[in-house]
Amino acid sequence: MNDSPPDSVLLAQIGAAHGIRGEVRIKPFGDADMLDRYGPLYDAQGRSYEITAMRPQKTVLVVRFRGIDSREAAEALNGVELFVDRSALPAPEEDEFYLSDLIGLQTVSPEGEMLGKVVEVHDFGAGDILEIRLANGKSELFAFTRENFPDIRIAQGEITFVPPQTVSEREEK
Repeated sequence: MNDSPPDSVLLAQIGAAHGIRGEVRIKPFGDADMLDRYGPLYDAQGRSYEITAMRPQKTVLVVRFRGIDSREAAEALNGVELFVDRSALPAPEEDEFYLSDLIGLQTVSPEGEMLGKVVEVHDFGAGDILEIRLANGKSELFAFTRENFPDIRIAQGEITFVPPQTVSEREEK
């Protein structure tokens, strides 16, 4: 379920504590070097997080937040998603969008048949996945690829969806 604050964009997720002085590892979703340029970040409950130091380390960032000074405090943040107000982000270029813009789009076949609705965007580490609530009420996960989703029309509120063959076969049984 999407529990992001209204008019917000998910930028990162806090992972494990790093060291004993309150630093945390963060997995950024997007340009890692920009994370500290948007002002304070906040979580789904509205708590604010101000970055005071940040450095890259392999595939994550090591971040220090104001007021988080111990390993115990850092460990308590594991799994927290960090958001920013959409107004703090640059406007997407033409033919660009934020992944959060996909949530709520109607999925339609290339012929225009209504197939379902995008209810969530997931990233389990192997690429973006769209969760689609199909017309039959079931939710399915699909790789967010050009083959599965060849045409995205944010302004019209829809995305063309070409279900993989295995799903089509499953529904016929």
